[in-house]
Amino acid sequence: MNQRALKTYVFYCSNNLAAGQFASLCHGLEGDTIKTISLPCSGKVDVPYLIKAFETGADGVAIVTCPKNECRHFEGNLRAHKRAEAVESLLEEIGMGAGRMAVFECGEQGAGQVIGEIRQFIDRVRNLPPTCARSGAVNKQESPVG
Repeated sequence: MNQRALKTYVFYCSNNLAAGQFASLCHGLEGDTIKTISLPCSGKVDVPYLIKAFETGADGVAIVTCPKNECRHFEGNLRAHKRAEAVESLLEEIGMGAGRMAVFECGEQGAGQVIGEIRQFIDRVRNLPPTCARSGAVNKQESPVG
């Protein structure tokens, strides 16, 4: 199994989870970097935020929402799903491939279940080819000016 270190961003709804609940996420993921970003609602995550995470070297990005039909802000969790799908489509279009975006609903079992799902997501991302964004390299071909 590929054991390269990964950088994963996790955007989450602070109405549904507390920051301390993600502390256990870091245990057992030695060498990996997990960056958690609290939002007032998962619907506040926008496509530019998600793209910026990949531009700054993320191998994978996850969004944790409240359960369907339980969002305090009407349809925030539905917007988060649609934005994640849009970014996944963009990643595929630019050649990074699918599977680097995920959305998880925090259900009745709470943070423990979500953390397990995020760990499985990280393992799936680990098996994808590395991204070019981390190195900051741009694949340019120079042609002689004639």
